[in-house]
Amino acid sequence: MAQAIVYSSTNCNFCKQLKTYLTEQNISFEERNIDEKEEYFHELSRLGMMSVPLTLIGEKQILGFNPTRIKKVLTALEEAAK
Repeated sequence: MAQAIVYSSTNCNFCKQLKTYLTEQNISFEERNIDEKEEYFHELSRLGMMSVPLTLIGEKQILGFNPTRIKKVLTALEEAAK
């Protein structure tokens, strides 16, 4: 199971940086490209967001490329699982 869901678009540089970061940190993720599937755009809208990248980890939403926040959320989840 993926640890994160990443909403992205095709020509988004922050999306590329985010996916590279997650891959380098061995954080599994499912990419949902809003340019490739309209359904993903609607999901993003229902979450109250209109911009990408958006990372979902558990119930937490992280907008933009924010490695510090991603690490913090993952650490909190690991602690909660213990």
